[in-house]
Amino acid sequence: MAGTAKINIGGKDLDLPILKGTLGPDVVDIRKFYAETDAFTYDPGFTSTASCESKITFIDGDKGVLLHRGYPIEQLAEQSTFLEVCYLLLHGELPSAAAYATFEHTITNHTMLHDQFDRFFQGFRRDAHPMAIMVGAVGALSAFYHDSTDINSPEQRMISAHRMIAKMPTIAARAFKYSRGQPFVYPRNELSFAENFLQMCFSVPAEDWKPNPVLTRAMDRIFILHADHEQNASTSTVRVAGSSGANPFACIAAGIACLWGPAHGGANEECLNMLLEIGSVDKIPEFVQGVKDRRYRLMGFGHRVYKNYDPRAKVMQTTCHEVLKELGHSDDPALKVAMELERIALSDDYFVSRKLYPNVDFYSGITLRALGFPAEMFTVLFALARTVGWIAQWKEMIEDPAFKISRPRQLYTGSPSRDYVPVDKRG
Repeated sequence: MAGTAKINIGGKDLDLPILKGTLGPDVVDIRKFYAETDAFTYDPGFTSTASCESKITFIDGDKGVLLHRGYPIEQLAEQSTFLEVCYLLLHGELPSAAAYATFEHTITNHTMLHDQFDRFFQGFRRDAHPMAIMVGAVGALSAFYHDSTDINSPEQRMISAHRMIAKMPTIAARAFKYSRGQPFVYPRNELSFAENFLQMCFSVPAEDWKPNPVLTRAMDRIFILHADHEQNASTSTVRVAGSSGANPFACIAAGIACLWGPAHGGANEECLNMLLEIGSVDKIPEFVQGVKDRRYRLMGFGHRVYKNYDPRAKVMQTTCHEVLKELGHSDDPALKVAMELERIALSDDYFVSRKLYPNVDFYSGITLRALGFPAEMFTVLFALARTVGWIAQWKEMIEDPAFKISRPRQLYTGSPSRDYVPVDKRG
């Protein structure tokens, strides 16, 4: 404890404990506030409320810092692999060589889906949005894997974590193939996590498929950049769903449903659409003026948390250039528009004063399109990567001694108590 905060309410003095974390702002502990004052606190969107204690991810939005278990995202994106980051998020430490080999083997051997599960996709219309398929398919996993739904069993919690990390790429690739009318492609155990996903999406039975190291590394880095992001809307949804004791597959399905929103996971699709609508560099001045006049909406800039340059955006920019160069798309008009728009935003006082710096969505849409994914798949890839963060957060919550069901309060402004009036006596 780091002291107390004093508050006077209704003539009563109250001392509230101040808690200090490893990093970040101090937190006023208000758990006994209602019991001792008969009053609630009011915080729409929970923007000033710490809903939990966590050791997984730390963000300093003012400084543009993102740490996973203490490790900067830039170092993980450049030097690590997605599966190593998965291990780190789940277990709290980077694995030894032996532990990593075991973990990689476990994930690789859980990538197959139950044979009957493939029939599940046929229940969707051919033109169904891939995210609609993801919500339904992931929720249905609990109907196929009863042996890992007991949340009170540490062993079953870990088995379900491994299964979802492993099977999410297979489900996502099937959602993609189904929308294309192409046959499903089975995972191959000799391939890496990112290679396996790309081959399940882009290989066809009529010809051999060979992995491209540059594209594989880009895909793996994209997964790392989206692995976890503290207590955002979808993560909070997973925690709230899990607080009721719901099985982990249902909790992750709830997180996917929340991520689908355009203000959350759908932002990169919106950003790409903006760049394509601008079309060329010579139209940027008109667009920028339209943003200032509030006629146009600027996507890919600014963030609810970051008031500085999103550290993930710098890595994504580098990745974007690598992918476009490898594919011979360096003259991509959308990339030219993005670079010029970024240059203006970082020098124009209108944007600088409002701290509207590029975020991770700004370059991810261009990169994913170059890799061959349509816009409707962008959020699916986000969900695939974020699954490990959701699982780690869910697991941490279940194992927290202070764990209890979520029950937010409200400020009621409706009608006061009144008596029912029969329909024939109403005015």
